[in-house]
Amino acid sequence: MIAHGLAAQNRKARYDYAIKQTVEAGIVLRGPEVKSLRLGRATLNEAWAGERDGEMYLFNCYIPEYQGGVLSRFEPRAPRKLLLKRKQINELLGAAKRDGITLVPLDIHFNARGMAKVTIGVGQGKQKADKRAAIAERDWQRDKARLMRAKG
Repeated sequence: MIAHGLAAQNRKARYDYAIKQTVEAGIVLRGPEVKSLRLGRATLNEAWAGERDGEMYLFNCYIPEYQGGVLSRFEPRAPRKLLLKRKQINELLGAAKRDGITLVPLDIHFNARGMAKVTIGVGQGKQKADKRAAIAERDWQRDKARLMRAKG
C-alpha cells in the first residue's frame, strides 16, 4: 500500500518521447478509484492527455475496480478530468497543436498532503536512431560506473 509516493508510472514514455517540459496536475477521482490507486494497481502505458470541451482530460488510463467490498462501481478506462489553471491549459493545448508534440502522462503520485497528482510531459516522438543512441548512452554510463568501482 502506498501512503504517499508513486502510484503508477509510464516507464516507456521517456523512451518513446523526448520530454521538453513537465506540468503537475490534480486529477478528479471518486473514492474507490483513490483506494485502487493507493494499492498501486493503475496503468498508464497507453494513456494520453487531451482537450474536451475546453478542459484537459486524461484518456485511456486504466484504474481497476477496487475489490474491497465497495458497492459503487466505475468505468476503469473512463476519461478523468485534470485540474489545471486556465493559463496552463492554454500553454499545453498550444504546445499540443504544434507538429509532432504529444501530451504524455509520466506518472500518478500522491503528494505530501495525500492528494493524487498526475505529471504531464510535453514530449516529441523519438525516431528509432534516437532510441538507439539513448540505449548506447545508458550502457556506456553503466560500464563507466562499473569501471570506476573496479579501480577503487
